[in-house]
Amino acid sequence: MSAIQVHKLPPKGFAANCYLVTLDGENAIAIDPARSDVFDRAQEMGLKIGCALLTHGHFDHVGGAAALQSVGVEIGCLQSERSLAMHHNLGERFSCPVPPFSVDFTFEDGDKLELFGMSVSVMGTPGHTAGSCCYLISPSPSLPGCALFSGDTLFVGDVGRTDLPTGDRAQLRESLRKLCSLEGDLPVYPGHGENTTLAAERRWLVRFLR
Repeated sequence: MSAIQVHKLPPKGFAANCYLVTLDGENAIAIDPARSDVFDRAQEMGLKIGCALLTHGHFDHVGGAAALQSVGVEIGCLQSERSLAMHHNLGERFSCPVPPFSVDFTFEDGDKLELFGMSVSVMGTPGHTAGSCCYLISPSPSLPGCALFSGDTLFVGDVGRTDLPTGDRAQLRESLRKLCSLEGDLPVYPGHGENTTLAAERRWLVRFLR
């Protein structure tokens, strides 16, 4: 069975990391469409974006959502994050207004999505925002996850801030415990900064969460 491929689009301006994830090398999921040129970059790679998933709704993660939606790409997020993503994404507060877009479909913690041959497990990880989530993606429902997309819940040696609206430090700690409980090691693709592994982050998180 083929392995999933992850293409990272680094930030431009005040944007976050965006990831294009594909199994067949043709159809891709965009995770956190932060940039307005995500569609063009995907085309350059020979990829067709089938949908976009948001780890949460802050402006720096959704700045390219409207551009994708304008070419027919549907946008999905956790149900509890829908309003924040569309209406309260803090773009105006940080002088980075987000072109209007709508969330086309939602899901809940624990849901499994079957998208373009890939299995996407939704992990609700509130704390950075009330509706933050992580995605655990595998090439088949019968196989364990092989890539974790952590949004702003977990970074290299750091965790997401909780001082913005709907943030909650106690919830974040519980969400980090949830990530630490995942079995084995996984590559981790955060919303900001460099990629890491769950084993590397688990080592310091165990001390952080005591």
